[in-house]
Amino acid sequence: MNKSTSWGKVANWYDKLLEKEDDTYQKSLILPNLLRLLEIKNGETIVDLACGQGFFSRAFGNQGAKLIGVDVSRELIGIAKKYSSRNNNSAMKQFNNRISPEIEYHVAPADNLNFFKNKTFDKITLILALQNIENVHGVLKECSRVIKQDGKLFIVLNHPSFRIPKSSSWEWDEGQKIQYRRIDSYLTESKAKIQMHPGDKPNEITWSFHRPLQFYFKMLNKYGFFVSRLEEWNSFKKSSPGPRAVAEDKARKEIPMFLFIESVMMNI
Repeated sequence: MNKSTSWGKVANWYDKLLEKEDDTYQKSLILPNLLRLLEIKNGETIVDLACGQGFFSRAFGNQGAKLIGVDVSRELIGIAKKYSSRNNNSAMKQFNNRISPEIEYHVAPADNLNFFKNKTFDKITLILALQNIENVHGVLKECSRVIKQDGKLFIVLNHPSFRIPKSSSWEWDEGQKIQYRRIDSYLTESKAKIQMHPGDKPNEITWSFHRPLQFYFKMLNKYGFFVSRLEEWNSFKKSSPGPRAVAEDKARKEIPMFLFIESVMMNI
């Protein structure tokens, strides 16, 4: 049985984090890179899978694309619809000084998109989601079905080589004055309970699934995709002044937090 990984129980906190905080990785690192890499064209159709409360969907829609968002959480989709409603003036919100675009939203898991016809979308995004989904086979199979020939699938992951739940950590080498990344396990697939809201509500957990890089490349190939571009993104944060600050900042620059994969649907 698939494990529940919905973030619906912390929907309001997650919405506040993305919309009110200025220094999130989503806003300051991931979104600018995705806008650069997606090369969104006016009128093309994009489905944002595991879209949450629509943060990225709205940004893509403001570039002129026709957006459809899908998420398993009814609570998060409810928030997303409030941002994007054009039928109720009181619900209209500003996003980057523009009226939020009209977006179609669906409550559904990413591995069951039976309400979409075959070969519908020009592009599909899966942002910080695939590592929290158990049935990767089902997700990529559905992506292969609904994307057009030569369409592109864009995936952003917590970097599977360096951010392994319960099996990786920052460590300090006192002798060499070096901060390094400790990796206790990599090739073995694993799963771990993760607290959704760090520092609060310890009983609200989700599951994170670790798979090595070769897993994702093999699965993409199996379902008709070939990898056309890969980037690794590091943290922009800086340490407060202190004896370890220089080493910590160097480690952040050298060890990426996120992995970006662009893959194209092959002509098969």
